[in-house]
Amino acid sequence: MEQKLNVSSNPHVRDRMTTSRIMLMVVLALMPATLFGIWNFGFHAFLVVVVTVLSSVAFEWIYDHFMHKPNTVKDFSAVVTGLLLALNMPPQIPLWMPVLGSAFAIIVVKQLFGGLGQNFMNPALGARCFLMISFAARMTDFSVSDSFRGVVDTVTGATPLAALKSQGFVEGVSVPVKNLFLGNIQGTIGETSALAILIGAAILLAFKIIDLKIPLTYIGSFAVFVICYMLGTGMGFDVNYLLSHLFGGGLMLGAWFMATDYVTSPITPKGQIVYGVCLGIVTGVFRLLGGSAEGVSYAIIFCNLLVPLIERATYPVAFGKGGKKA
Repeated sequence: MEQKLNVSSNPHVRDRMTTSRIMLMVVLALMPATLFGIWNFGFHAFLVVVVTVLSSVAFEWIYDHFMHKPNTVKDFSAVVTGLLLALNMPPQIPLWMPVLGSAFAIIVVKQLFGGLGQNFMNPALGARCFLMISFAARMTDFSVSDSFRGVVDTVTGATPLAALKSQGFVEGVSVPVKNLFLGNIQGTIGETSALAILIGAAILLAFKIIDLKIPLTYIGSFAVFVICYMLGTGMGFDVNYLLSHLFGGGLMLGAWFMATDYVTSPITPKGQIVYGVCLGIVTGVFRLLGGSAEGVSYAIIFCNLLVPLIERATYPVAFGKGGKKA
């Protein structure tokens, strides 16, 4: 008796790494920054993390249920979105705002465009920018309670980058680079400690969840932009000023955890390098030439929109095509 085989379209290579496994590894890698943020800012920061993650998962389940779609809560992508959004929140923000941000991230940015794999921008960053535009005062208020363990030598409640923008750089006074690296500063819950973020990045690299192309080209091109800015404005090269911009704000968190998002970053190797360079330049323009002290979130979203063009320009030529005739 002839047996019929159901052969699907290629590729047929299978890997043990599933979507849920990747998402769990990202959650694990975010734990150092999350735990440090909770330790640094206190119990309310813990509530922000818990509420944002739970509300993201809840909105995912609710949308799938009422749209009669397969439940995707178990792939843990909503957990990652909620955790990243929470780490981009000020530590004393009212709890209803992260819930609103979760609804925007999951329903508007992710699900209305087809769910995981179809969203055109990073959901967590899209929600953060939505909240920044809608509630600018709340989203830029980094005043903290007495339980805060950080120290900034300038304006109480101002982030180091805001102080750097408004007062200019005074070596060793305006922005202590050691505090920037360790995390004893004001800022969002997950962006303050570059050390904790780098530990998480090492976990992602060790398990081959990401590679170095996008983060290094992003950070490197931004560093070049800052150096050119220093020399072009007559400031002269100052390593502390450069390190303040590299370790301050959301650059490290954005470069290692959000710019590397599989869905919203290029898949071509050359495209990833172009993407990283674009991120560095746009971040530099927003930070140094714009009116805001920060610019990572808007830079990543802007470059997310360029990904289709970048992939089209860097798509590899098929074997045997485009070469000269023998």
